[in-house]
Amino acid sequence: MSLLHSLLLGLLQGLTEFIPVSSTAHLLIGQRLLGLPADDAMFSFLVIVQVGTLVSLFAFYWKDLWKIARAVFASIPLLVNRITGTRDTGTLDTEARLGWFILLATLPALLAGFLLKDAVEALFRQPLLEAAVRLLTAALLLALAEWLSKKSRRLDSLTWLDALLIGLFQVISVFPGASRSGTTISGGMLRGLDRPSAARFAFLMSVPVMLAAGAYEMLDVLKMPDLGAFLLPLAVGFVAAAVSGWLAVRWLIGYLSKRSLYVFAIYCAVLGLIVLGFHLF
Repeated sequence: MSLLHSLLLGLLQGLTEFIPVSSTAHLLIGQRLLGLPADDAMFSFLVIVQVGTLVSLFAFYWKDLWKIARAVFASIPLLVNRITGTRDTGTLDTEARLGWFILLATLPALLAGFLLKDAVEALFRQPLLEAAVRLLTAALLLALAEWLSKKSRRLDSLTWLDALLIGLFQVISVFPGASRSGTTISGGMLRGLDRPSAARFAFLMSVPVMLAAGAYEMLDVLKMPDLGAFLLPLAVGFVAAAVSGWLAVRWLIGYLSKRSLYVFAIYCAVLGLIVLGFHLF
């Protein structure tokens, strides 16, 4: 892989990670168009570069993440007291509740990612088929979310059941495959959240999953025999994804406050059918 290849894939990853059009599908298409092999090194590159967009989230939501982390740690004694029945010292504040809901929503995807790792890697051996599945699934979920949801609830009305169900939607982005942001935003909207609230929760809940996936894959990267030659392309793709990801998430939050998801559903459906046609014929 050349530095130009890694730069292009990094930019593609960052621009499409948060916009609900499946960054993985676009990376798989880009990989095929650039003539890059679908091997273990490429799979590791795609996973690690996706973590580059995690930097975008930290940069964009650092104040929120800091408040949530502090509130969660501060609430641990309260939860312990409630569980043990020793005493009730108060109620969880908004940031603490949101933090625990994010952790709850993360559990299904972490479990699915661990159990289905081999199956997911096998799908990456057929990049066009995997890309088509992700795009078409995303198109269906986005259309259903716009059509069926009331979009009337704010994030402060979130319950533990909402968080768990949205977390189950995130499993779809692991296997059989769809847009991570698309599935989780759709899950939030189908639970009645408005678009900006669903997007904010989707982005925040992606932090633990992306961090865990990147850390797990980094163990395989460290075992690669040609690690030295791989690090520079990986770094270029990582930085490109971080910069373009920040621009994408900033744009999308403003877009969703005024417009629907139908345009993304149509885009995913059309591109998915084209890619599926190339794969079959």
